[in-house]
Amino acid sequence: MTNYRAARPRFLLAAVAAGTLLLTTACGGDQKPAQDQAATTPPTAATTAAGTPTPAPTPTPTAKPTGATDPALKPFYGQQISWAACAPDARAAEAKIDTSLMKCGKLHVPLDYADPAGEALDLALIKLPAGKQDQRIGSLMVNPGGPGGSGVEMVKFGAEQFDGTLHNRFDVIGFDPRGTGGSSPVVCLDDKQRDALNAQDDPLDPQEAKALSDKQEAEYIAACQAKSGKLLPFVGTRSTARDLDVLRAAVGDQKLNYLGISYGTYLGALYAEEFPGNTGRLILDAAVDPAQESLDSSVSQIIGFAKSFERFAVDCVENHADECALGKSSAKAAKKAADFLDGLRDKPLPTKDGRKVGSGLAWTGVTQMLYGDEKTYWPYLRLAFAEAMQARQGNVLLASADESNGRDDTGHYDPSEAALVAVRCADGASSAPTPEQAQAAVAKLRQEAPLLTKDVTAEDFTEGSCAGWPFKSPEKPHTVRAEGSAPILVVGSTGDPATPYAAAESLAKGFANATLLTRVGEGHGAFGKGNGCIDAAYAAYLTEGTLPAAGTRCS
Repeated sequence: MTNYRAARPRFLLAAVAAGTLLLTTACGGDQKPAQDQAATTPPTAATTAAGTPTPAPTPTPTAKPTGATDPALKPFYGQQISWAACAPDARAAEAKIDTSLMKCGKLHVPLDYADPAGEALDLALIKLPAGKQDQRIGSLMVNPGGPGGSGVEMVKFGAEQFDGTLHNRFDVIGFDPRGTGGSSPVVCLDDKQRDALNAQDDPLDPQEAKALSDKQEAEYIAACQAKSGKLLPFVGTRSTARDLDVLRAAVGDQKLNYLGISYGTYLGALYAEEFPGNTGRLILDAAVDPAQESLDSSVSQIIGFAKSFERFAVDCVENHADECALGKSSAKAAKKAADFLDGLRDKPLPTKDGRKVGSGLAWTGVTQMLYGDEKTYWPYLRLAFAEAMQARQGNVLLASADESNGRDDTGHYDPSEAALVAVRCADGASSAPTPEQAQAAVAKLRQEAPLLTKDVTAEDFTEGSCAGWPFKSPEKPHTVRAEGSAPILVVGSTGDPATPYAAAESLAKGFANATLLTRVGEGHGAFGKGNGCIDAAYAAYLTEGTLPAAGTRCS
């Protein structure tokens, strides 16, 4: 669980599994999404074998909605979405993204499913219609992660990643979950307040740091309560899972076909738990373990980022010596980089827009680029260190930090940060760990992630919970079995820093009916990485119901 500050201390940066790999790179250049290779690059026999096909779903545009057991919900399940041309988007136009084939709409859902006759919300939708309508299977719902990520932007800015089989056979539909993006977003702080918090490093003195943290936490909670108090109890993932079932019915699909990345795997898991009989083909990529306590999850993520940071530093020195600013010793490179970033607390870097990059912002920028791999974000991370350490400029680090924090070139922040806090607190992270648990976590981090946790104390974890949130959630960590669901495909990457591979193993093992697919490689998530084996497995499962053989590993 992140703390309430927009400027996240580096020991909490890893708790944010943003899952936004499909958007532009943190450094402002275009990350060219890998096109779907399923039609031309099948998995090799040595890598995978055909599993047992599952019955093909048979949704049609006129299928009758199913799953509404409460008569009061029938108007929601039976609604017709009015799809129309999407409003002009300056960012898409600037990026030369063709949105002419896309359609936008709204989904009407109850604010509180316990009171369907009460207030309602409209959720923002986008659809990329199937390229081959005569071969259309149905819809593929997508969620990019977060919590707080925009499914609308995932489709709008990442449409290339669905090119080929997936786009040909499915209407790809993105939605902004309640409390995010264009769906009644949670609002807490304004842009100036966010800028001020991001620019401020925590005091080194423990008492000063605690006093500042307590003050900022109280102010943050008060701001969220004042601006979004009515919404806060109803933005939890279980409510979003119910929205997803309404969406399934409203587009005429009898079964849900779904691709969820990072936090999107938690949404998919809760959907399967709530509506096992409505599951079609679910891919849960970069898995979150719903049985893991918040403290354990944070510790695992911090260690994951620390290991990724170390592997980046070694790769920089050994394979890119001509452009690496981290010295000539691969054994010392990571420490040199970490010491430099820590030193920015006293000597922040100037940037072309006048802002300064201190230690907190710099670590945020580095962590954002660790979501990628040696082919995507790592080249920009090498550039960031070269610019910072040799030219004493922080432009690349700042651009990456802005990407992480949801800040655009005009200084406006998207609502993802507030949504992340609100959804995580609504999902049950409401009790702080005991002092003994927190101290054990610190000891583990000192041993396994020393470069990222130099100043960590037990209080950092006990204070970084949702204990002061304005309502208490009944949600608790638990194993999701989803008895009676269709087969689920869980995907994990061995070098994933944000959702370590062990979480995918645990999620797959917990399900009553699931197969684990492994991508061997760096970075967060497997979708859109240009891995032909992964792409082919996704296409085979979604279009034919053919699961990869147990134990399949894609290199």
